Amino acid sequence: MAADCQSLLELTMEGLCQPPQEVGSELLDLQWKMGMAVSSDSCKSLKSPYVAVTLKVADQSGQITNKSFEMTIPQFQYFFKQFKEMAAVIETV
Repeated sequence: MAADCQSLLELTMEGLCQPPQEVGSELLDLQWKMGMAVSSDSCKSLKSPYVAVTLKVADQSGQITNKSFEMTIPQFQYFFKQFKEMAAVIETV
């Protein structure tokens, strides 16, 4: 992945999708959807696909929070690649 796409992904997810700080945090749900931005104030013909993700996380006290973020298709492909790599590492444990 190009460096600029990776840094954009980090900026998009900064503060939104950081790993839980507490050891006992639990991912309760992950929801996603695909969308298409068709226009904006500055661009009448955008036609830009994206993936929207919402994470539901419970901390040690049981407090549940939702974190949402959007990714472009290249960002999502990088995100997916990272999950595949994590799964491969977990299989070796």
